[in-house]
Amino acid sequence: MAIQIPLSFEFRANQTFDSFYPGNNLEIVHQLEAMSAGDGEQQILIWGESGCGKTHLLQACCQHAQQAGRQVFYLQTRSTIVPAILEGLEDFDLVCLDDIHHIAGHPDWEQTLFNFYNRLRQHQRQLLIASNAAVNQLPIRLPDLKTRLNWGLSLKIQNLSDEQLIQALQVKAHHLGFEIPDSVGRFC
Repeated sequence: MAIQIPLSFEFRANQTFDSFYPGNNLEIVHQLEAMSAGDGEQQILIWGESGCGKTHLLQACCQHAQQAGRQVFYLQTRSTIVPAILEGLEDFDLVCLDDIHHIAGHPDWEQTLFNFYNRLRQHQRQLLIASNAAVNQLPIRLPDLKTRLNWGLSLKIQNLSDEQLIQALQVKAHHLGFEIPDSVGRFC
């Protein structure tokens, strides 16, 4: 019998594909838009440095999928206490696991994730994972889990240039209802 764990979760309304400035990452956005619509890859891992927009993209993917009538589940693994939370998630159309690097090296998490992964594949559901590094660079001890996580598409989020950071700030400000001139963006 699965353990029922109560969660308090809401999607962040301001983290959509429209409010994400892609810079050199437009292909990643297109891949995630296709995935959230139910097309595209069965599994995608996005990875990159902290602050590059991984969580934003997972949240955007969840919102887009939900608007398309799909059942989605988002889990930020660093805030999760027990691996049993993965039980039953294979019933969702799309599962998004954020900060997967936080569970690498923890045998109980790795085994539970491995079992979940196999159930998800059997149900032909989609999995989107975010990490601070590529799978081969993570300290995953369970070789079969590392192999499974390498089966999907792995996409590195490119950092934005200084000029692109200003444009990203302007896009975010625009979605919040105000404008930031270039000079203010350079100052920030």
